[in-house]
Amino acid sequence: MKRLIVVAGPMGVGKTTACRELHRRLPRSAFLDGDWCWDLHPFTVNAQTKAMVLDNICHLLNNFLRCDACESIIFCWVIPEQAILDAILARLDLRGVGLHCFALVAEAEVLRERLRRDVECGLRDEDVILRSLAYLGKYASLDVGRLDVRAMSPAEVAAELARRCGCPVSDVEAQPNRISAGTSTENA
Repeated sequence: MKRLIVVAGPMGVGKTTACRELHRRLPRSAFLDGDWCWDLHPFTVNAQTKAMVLDNICHLLNNFLRCDACESIIFCWVIPEQAILDAILARLDLRGVGLHCFALVAEAEVLRERLRRDVECGLRDEDVILRSLAYLGKYASLDVGRLDVRAMSPAEVAAELARRCGCPVSDVEAQPNRISAGTSTENA
């Protein structure tokens, strides 16, 4: 059975890094970071761009779900509200698909320190710290499994996600056969 693994969480919690690791480990997997579907410069948030990003995400996820080469589809994005998750899932053809949704969380100080390091390395703008911390509390109300990643490496997070999704042990070995919808230089 195909599986769709949705990973939400605030900026800087480690979604992209952990999902890249999970993608590397799962055979016949595809990986989509929602940020790739909204990569505008300057970054613009309005009704049109919100509709566009949801269309982009749903189009790509549905294509991966229809593709026989894909067994596991990994999708990560901030998703701070249940309504956003519900809007995405409502537009997907999930017949015959095992759905696994998670939120990665960490204590505020851990998140602040991770983001501070990213800012110092030039990977993020400083304003991301306050924005991310403002989102942190929103994940308690999502109807998803939560994973506190404050003391976990990306490999440990990936292994735990695989375990919670019921991936067989052989599925979590490093695999060369994977499909990706783009590239990202961020560590979130």
